[in-house]
Amino acid sequence: MSKQNLAAAAAITGIIALGASMVSAPAMAGSKEKCYGVAAAGQNDCATKNSSCAGTSKTDNQGDAFLAIPTGLCEKLAGGSLTPKV
Repeated sequence: MSKQNLAAAAAITGIIALGASMVSAPAMAGSKEKCYGVAAAGQNDCATKNSSCAGTSKTDNQGDAFLAIPTGLCEKLAGGSLTPKV
């Protein structure tokens, strides 16, 4: 493999890694809040106590898994909480 091919492969790998890291952390704009206990298994937005990244919650409505949802909606959802459940 030539030096140009190695450089191109390294650049592409870096771009993919950067993109993946940006996807795993949801943007928490002022109009969003973390709502715990409402995510379906594998649909959480960020890391939990027992898993290291988004989309890895093991059960539906896992107490320490959250979704970023519009502000004010969480407390209207059954089981929704603004703080993690232990």
